[in-house]
Amino acid sequence: MSTLLGCSESAAPDSEKVVQVYYINNDETGILFENYEVKADMDDTTAVIEELLDRMQTMPEKLEYEAPIYGPIKLLSYSYNTGLLTLNFDSSYVETDSTIEILDRAAMVRTLTQIPDVENVAFMIAGNPLTDVNGNIIGNMSADSFVYNAGNEINTYEKVELVLYFATEDGKKLVPVYRSVVYNSNIPMQRLAVEQILKGPNTDVAFPTLNSQTKINSVSVRDGVCYVDFDNNFLIQPHAVTPDVAIYSLVNTLCAITDTNKVQISVGGSSDVIFMETVSLGTVFERNLDIVE
Repeated sequence: MSTLLGCSESAAPDSEKVVQVYYINNDETGILFENYEVKADMDDTTAVIEELLDRMQTMPEKLEYEAPIYGPIKLLSYSYNTGLLTLNFDSSYVETDSTIEILDRAAMVRTLTQIPDVENVAFMIAGNPLTDVNGNIIGNMSADSFVYNAGNEINTYEKVELVLYFATEDGKKLVPVYRSVVYNSNIPMQRLAVEQILKGPNTDVAFPTLNSQTKINSVSVRDGVCYVDFDNNFLIQPHAVTPDVAIYSLVNTLCAITDTNKVQISVGGSSDVIFMETVSLGTVFERNLDIVE
C-alpha cells in the first residue's frame, strides 16, 4: 500500500485529524490511500465533510492516483442527518464502467466514514436511490460494505455479487438478499460470505440469523466441502429464528458459491456440538431450498 504523509515539513501531524483519503489507481483496478491531515475542526462535521469532498474532487499530484469524484462522477449536492451522509450525483454517474463505479464508491465511502459522526453513506442519482445491475436499491453503506485488507500490499480488488440468505420476519423461512461487495482478491470467497452473514442484512425485508459477535476461527474448502470453525459465540442465539433457519442461512449462502457443495460447521474445532438444543453439527450439510420463501 502506498502511503503519503499529508503534513508539512515544519510540524508533526495531529494524529486525531489524520484520515486516509482513498483514490483509484491509474490502472483502475484497485484503490489506494493517502494520509491527509484535516484542516477543519473534527467536531465540525459539515466542515470536515466539505473538506474531504473537495479533496476527492481534486486530482492529486501523484500520477498513480485518480480522484474518485471526477469525470462522469459529478457531485450535485449532499445532505447530512444523524449519522447518514447522502451524496446526490448527476445522471452521468450511470455512464461509469461498473467496475470503476464500485471502486469509486468504495473510495468515497471508506474515506467519509472516517468522520466521527458519519456512520453510513447513501448514494442518489439525480434524486433517485442508486441501484445495482438487478435494479435493487443499494441503500446505506458503511466501510464494512467494502472488504479491505489494510495489511496486504497487493492492490487487487474484485467486485462480486453474493446471494445471502437471511430470515423472514417470523424467523421460520429464509429469503435471498443480493449484496455487491468489493473485496481484496486474496480473501477466500467463502470467508467473505460468512463475514457478510454475520454482519446481517441491510434491508427491512430480511432479518439476521446468527450472533454478530461470533468470531470466525477458520474457513477452508476441500473437495467441494466448506469447513467453517467458529468460537463459542456461535452457540448463543439472540434472534427469534428456528435452528434450521439459522443453520441454512449459512449453508445455503456458502453453497451458492461455485466450488462449494456441502458445509461442515464446528465450534472451537469440534463438531460434536448440538446447536440450539436440536441440530447436531456432526453432519455435513447440503443446500436446502425448501426452507427458502
